[in-house]
Amino acid sequence: MNQQNNCDVLIIGSGAAGLTLALHLAKNADVVILSKGPLNEGSTYYAQGGIAAVFDENDSIEDHISDTLIAGSGLCDESAVRYTAESAKACLDWLIEQGVNFDKEDDPQGQAKYHLTREGGHSHRRILHAADATGKVIQTTLSERVKQHSRIRIFERYNAIDLICDNIDAKSTDAKKANGKKQCIGAYIWNRNTEKVESIYAQKTILATGGASKVYQYTSNPDVASGDGIAMAWRAGCRVANMEFNQFHPTCLFHPDAGTFLLTEALRGEGAKLRRPDGSRFMPAFDERAELAPRDIVARAIDFEMKRLGVDCMYLDISHKPADFIKQHFPTIYRRTKDLGIDITKQPMPIVPAAHYTCGGVMIDQHGRTDVHQLYAIGEMSYTGLHGANRLASNSLLECLVYARAAALEISGSLTHSNSFITLPPWDESRVTDSDEEVVIQHNWHELRLFMWDYVGIVRTTKRLERALHRVELLQQEIQDYYQNFKVSNNLLELRNLVQVAELIIHCALKRKESRGLHYTLDFPDTLPDAKPTILTSKLSSNKSLVPKVDDSVEQ
Repeated sequence: MNQQNNCDVLIIGSGAAGLTLALHLAKNADVVILSKGPLNEGSTYYAQGGIAAVFDENDSIEDHISDTLIAGSGLCDESAVRYTAESAKACLDWLIEQGVNFDKEDDPQGQAKYHLTREGGHSHRRILHAADATGKVIQTTLSERVKQHSRIRIFERYNAIDLICDNIDAKSTDAKKANGKKQCIGAYIWNRNTEKVESIYAQKTILATGGASKVYQYTSNPDVASGDGIAMAWRAGCRVANMEFNQFHPTCLFHPDAGTFLLTEALRGEGAKLRRPDGSRFMPAFDERAELAPRDIVARAIDFEMKRLGVDCMYLDISHKPADFIKQHFPTIYRRTKDLGIDITKQPMPIVPAAHYTCGGVMIDQHGRTDVHQLYAIGEMSYTGLHGANRLASNSLLECLVYARAAALEISGSLTHSNSFITLPPWDESRVTDSDEEVVIQHNWHELRLFMWDYVGIVRTTKRLERALHRVELLQQEIQDYYQNFKVSNNLLELRNLVQVAELIIHCALKRKESRGLHYTLDFPDTLPDAKPTILTSKLSSNKSLVPKVDDSVEQ
C-alpha cells in the first residue's frame, strides 16, 4: 500500500504561478506545493527580462492591449488581453509588497521611480526589472515567503505521475459538476528521495508546471520544462489549444560551454544590434521595427540568414554603449560572457535561436478552471488566449501573477472546510520490475528532441510534420510498453510526457493551413483572413493505461 498524503489544495509546480497561488490561498487552506527539483529550479528563476505593466504616465493600458494584440497576430482573445493588462499594476504592487525590489532611477526632479525598459513589440517603456535577473529575484523572494508560512508544505524532488479522477453523476444538480462528469481528487506522485510512488488527495488540484520547450534539441529552458502538466491534463480529458505556437527566443548564447544561457531581449531594447559575421546589420531588411520586431520575425530572420550564409550563428552587439552602462544594466550577462572569454563591452556575442516558450496549452477560463471539475491550470502550461500566435515580451510572468490571483479568488470561495478525506485507489506496481535498459530511454529521448527540432522547428512543411508524426507514433508505443513493464523513473516520466506533448504540437501544426505568428510553413505561406484557435479534444480510451488519442473530428 502506497503512502497517501492529504491537503486542501495541491499545487503541482513551484514557479511564479504556483508560489503566487500558494501565498494567496494559505490563509484559508492547507496547501501542498509539489516541486520536481529544488524549489527554485524552474523557468521563472532564469527569466532575465522583466514584467510588463503600465507604470509610466505617458503609457496606457490601451497601448499595452494594442501591443499584445498586434504581437499575437490576430489570434489573441481580446477579453483575456484586456483582463491581464488591467490587472497588471495591482499584481505588480502585490509582488512589490512581498519584497521584490525592482530597479529604480531618479527622475529630473530627483524623485526615485521605477526604471522601465523596452522590449520587442512594445510601443513604450513598460518593463519593470531587477537588473537582468528579474526571475531570480522573484523566485527567491516568493520561495522565502512560502517557506515561512505555517500552512504551506513543500514537497521537493517529487514528480507528478498522473492525476486521479473519478466520475460525477451526470444528473447532478451542481451546474459545475454536470458540465464535467469527471472531477480531479488528487494525483499519484513519485518521491525521488525514496524512489517510492505515493498519492495525494486534494479538494482542488492546480497544475502550474510550466512549458514544454524541452521537447526541442535546443532550448533556453531548464531541464524541468518537460510539458508534464499539459500531458497529465490531456490524459485526464482536458482540451488543449494552439500548441503549434512555440516561441523560439532569437538570442541564446552560442558557445560550447554556455549550456542554455539566454540573452535577454532587454539588450535589444537598450540598443543592441543584430549583425552578420561580417559585422553588417540585417534586421532593417526584414522589418521596419528592426531589432525591436516581435520575436517570431526576429527568430525567422536569424534562421534565414544562418541558412543563407551557411554559418553556425549570428551576432548580438551592444559594445557601442558605454561600458559602465552595460555592466550596470546587464551584470549577469556581463559576468557570464566574461567567464567564457567574451567581453561584451568590446565585442559582439555569438547567438542562435532556441525554443523558449509554449504559447498554447490546457484550455482554461478566466478563473483557471479546466474541463475537469476541481482541476485548474495556470502559467505557461495554460491557454488563456493572452498570447495568440506569438507572446509579447514580458507578458509571461505577468500572466502567471494575474491568473494565479484569479484562480485564488475562485478557489477560496469554493473550498469546503472539512477534515474528511477520500481514500485514493492504491498505485499498482505488482507486475513491474526494475529496468536494466535505461539506455533505451536515453536513445528515445535524443531521437525525439532532434527530429522535433529538424521537422517541427522555426520553418515547417507538411511533409516534415507528417514524418515527425510517424516517428512520434512509433515512439509512443515503445514508451508505453516500457512504462507498463518497468518501475517509474524521472527520465521515463519526462519522456512519456514529452512524446505526448510532441504529438499535440504536430497535430495542431498539421491542422493550421496557414502561416501565422510563430507557425510558419512553406506549404501555406499566406495568412488566412479568419483567425481561429486550434483546439484538440482527447478521445479517451477505455483502457486507462493507453495514451488518449486526438479526436480528428475536431477542426481548427
